Amino acid sequence: MKEKKNLEFKSTITNTFLKTVSAYSNFGDGEIWFGINDDGSVCGIEHPETVCIDIENRINDSISPKPEFEMKVDTSKNIICLTVREGAYKPYLYKGKAYRRSDTASIEVDQAELKRLVLEGSNLYFEELPSEKQTLRFEELSKKLIEKLEIQTVSEDVLRTLGFYTKNREYNNAAALLSDENTFYGIDMARFGSSINEIMDRETFSRISILKQYDAAVNMIKRYYQYEEINEIERKKVDLIPETAYREAIANALVHRDWSIPAHIRILMFKDRIEIKSPGGLPKEITADEYLNGEISCLRNPILGNLFFRLQYIEMFGTGIRRIQYSYRNALIKPKFEVTDNVISVVLPVLNSQYQVTSDERKIINELGQGGQLSSSEIAKRTGMKKSKTLRLIEHLKEKGCVRVIGNGRGTKYTL
Repeated sequence: MKEKKNLEFKSTITNTFLKTVSAYSNFGDGEIWFGINDDGSVCGIEHPETVCIDIENRINDSISPKPEFEMKVDTSKNIICLTVREGAYKPYLYKGKAYRRSDTASIEVDQAELKRLVLEGSNLYFEELPSEKQTLRFEELSKKLIEKLEIQTVSEDVLRTLGFYTKNREYNNAAALLSDENTFYGIDMARFGSSINEIMDRETFSRISILKQYDAAVNMIKRYYQYEEINEIERKKVDLIPETAYREAIANALVHRDWSIPAHIRILMFKDRIEIKSPGGLPKEITADEYLNGEISCLRNPILGNLFFRLQYIEMFGTGIRRIQYSYRNALIKPKFEVTDNVISVVLPVLNSQYQVTSDERKIINELGQGGQLSSSEIAKRTGMKKSKTLRLIEHLKEKGCVRVIGNGRGTKYTL
């Protein structure tokens, strides 16, 4: 057994484990096993029952507020399992600092993450906090509401219905983000030539309504990834990248990003793809698999999300990824989604892109391209290659983003 994000080993009792208690209390359940070496071997703890009392006292004296935990002793091996539960009254501080897990280490959170913990502990969203600026204009929003919802006048009652006020009747951050002028970062777009050193175009849209940012971002794809094809007397619009997929990705980036982070959404435009990088990672309530499979929708910014839904910029919550994938249902190269703690990335390939692969890798792609899901044994049989070579080539194709893995163990299947 090895250490991991939610499992830590301690061979002795020192106060360093208290950082991990803070991390688990703030960011998710975890266990600390005392009497286990870093390599997973058992060394044991003398007088474990007495040590349990010492551990409990250290936690109660050092972590504020008091976290939720329990301990169990394995008397056959003289080891202690300390289980820490994620708490509701965040942040949980050790010596005035909050911690989080980074792989197998417990590290201090930055100021932005600390603010998010404070909000979470207060059961608040960042968009609900009072705006620093209280003199706001909504000309762009009014235009959209009149156009899309046929509202005659955007009154204070309409703004209240949209959720733009705090309990103290102040404008909140959601209102500021939708106002004509604000203090927030926005979207930074760059179009590259043959390399990232060759910048062909650059636009930054910030400190303006996110509705205007959305329109500006859409105009860029129309400029560089659409053209008209004339066939006899018919004029047809051709999308190099599906506009529906791009619109969905931009709307999701604006609605789901963490606006407390002082960073732009980055849109990188290449000849063969567009990369969209949104600050903030996923809300803690959902996993990467749930996000990618569209199994659950957990809005980080529900006020913004509801407005975008009313304006028909997004469809039903939680369907964005599936709608993007559906736009590429007939394409050889599919969109890619990557989730880290701080960034969500979406890569939209040009529809006529081709994989840069070897002839043997192409054989595997051709078999997978016939539809369905195949095991490595089935692929080896169809291509006439040895199993070991097939597995090696599949690993290369996974690294290139050509092949997706489904399942694990003996039930592992592969698809494009």
